[in-house]
Amino acid sequence: MTRFSYAEYISLFRTNDKTANPRRQKTHTHRCGGAEARHEPAQAGPSGAEVLDGDDWTPLHEAAYRGQNHCLQALLREGQVCVDKRTLQEETALMLAVQARQLECVRILLEAGADPDICNKSKETPLYRACEQECVQMVEVLLQRGAVVDQRCVRGRSALHAAAERGCVQICVCLLRAGASRDARCAQLNTPAVEAARHGHTHTLELLMQNGAAVDLQTSDGYTPLMEACRHGHTDAVRVLLKHHADTHRASADGLLPLHVASQHGHHRIVSILLPITSRWRLRQSGISPLHLAAERGHLRVLELLIGSGCDVNSRLSDERSAVFADRRVSPLYCAVAAGRTEVAAALLRAGADPELDPFSPLLLAARQACVRTVELLLRSGAHANTHPPTHNTTFPAALLHTHQLEVLRELLEHGCDAHACFTCGTHSHEEDTLAEHTPHAAKITFCEWLCSSRSAPSAGGLVDLLLDYVGNVQLCSRISSLLRDTAQWPSIEEKTSSPRALVHLCRLQIRHQLGTHRLNSIRSLPLPERLQRYLTSRASDTHTHTHTHTHTPLRPGEHHHL
Repeated sequence: MTRFSYAEYISLFRTNDKTANPRRQKTHTHRCGGAEARHEPAQAGPSGAEVLDGDDWTPLHEAAYRGQNHCLQALLREGQVCVDKRTLQEETALMLAVQARQLECVRILLEAGADPDICNKSKETPLYRACEQECVQMVEVLLQRGAVVDQRCVRGRSALHAAAERGCVQICVCLLRAGASRDARCAQLNTPAVEAARHGHTHTLELLMQNGAAVDLQTSDGYTPLMEACRHGHTDAVRVLLKHHADTHRASADGLLPLHVASQHGHHRIVSILLPITSRWRLRQSGISPLHLAAERGHLRVLELLIGSGCDVNSRLSDERSAVFADRRVSPLYCAVAAGRTEVAAALLRAGADPELDPFSPLLLAARQACVRTVELLLRSGAHANTHPPTHNTTFPAALLHTHQLEVLRELLEHGCDAHACFTCGTHSHEEDTLAEHTPHAAKITFCEWLCSSRSAPSAGGLVDLLLDYVGNVQLCSRISSLLRDTAQWPSIEEKTSSPRALVHLCRLQIRHQLGTHRLNSIRSLPLPERLQRYLTSRASDTHTHTHTHTHTPLRPGEHHHL
């Protein structure tokens, strides 16, 4: 008599609890053809995805999964087993045989009356799993036995979705002949054509189109098969869809056209295909240029292709799209700078991009990012070093608010940033400032007020020392003096403010003032001697140092005639 085990009985209700019921390999004894046979512990099948664990599998399930044809037939002949009995995962012996690619077992079970349409917990049928396994013969057998071809899984996908996703043309042919819906839509509204386009299966896509699949049905996010092919860079799939008259002007839910999608993901071959057949008017109506997307993602090759085709480098985002961003950006140049794409920004500037098109200057953004190369690039292309957004209520250049990097600040000063505006207080004592701070309409923030803030104070010494190299004779107010008196830069600062500046320094400042801010950006192109160009563009601190150490070499006779 078999001994009752209470622990084994309880384990039946805890099969899926891996901590309470540790995995154990299953053995069983049954009769096959009248002879008793003991099987070895069950192992994972060919798919390697399932482990025979617990008592939810019957000998029928195990025999089907392991491909034990004779044992399976013997069990079915006994007539004491239900051919459609399910495991705790609601899997029948037929489902397990399909998963393990046991074709002969599938035939045996179907001949024994197994239902080919019983689903597992995910509502997947044996036919769906056979399509996932890409087993053509198994699909044919199931269809011959009356499997429902369009039954959906829990995600709303049909067997044709699974076959199209894997690009199995033979299975798709079988399913279509059996009456599969060509435009079945899953929970995300994806059609089989979308799946084929997304994965670049051109032969499957061609088959679906030839069998009447709709070419422009959209997913839940508004993407057509053409957009999916553009997003994933499947050039041949794009050609197939265009051959079947896919609409290049069908917009997604966010208003993007296929050309936008291809540009956004950097697929230059697809961009070159779509450019001649995409309406420029429709691009403008979308409120965003492909240049914005290519610039933001840093796709230089696509950007150059778009510029070469005549796309406007100064195209603006629509008000609705601009409002999405806190900085209200509008230009492709700003998108490139915001994403740190210096090479892309350079290409846009070479093509004539306006660095002053946005409400918030790209120059200030580059200064905030401490990108010296981008700052220099923008300044040489005409960006105003003294740009001052209306939101900045200060008496000094706004650039100082956005950078503490001296190299960035030096580049701005070399291109005309107004350092003198930082020292307009003179010897003001600021004794009356306490009262002014409480007035309803407080004055603009001065440089000394900002400098004394906790955020700016640590770098104040180096900052003021650098600014003094770009001004003439100025005096510090009491607030700045008290702040800097104990810094390492104080001796240099005191020397520059307590005594008259060197004549060579004052001359340099005067010449630069006469040239004007815009011409400072192109000193190298002016018809001046190279030595004078070096003098005007060299660091002012170097000039100051040379003057005080008496190492400055005067101009040779005759050089002044070139001034």
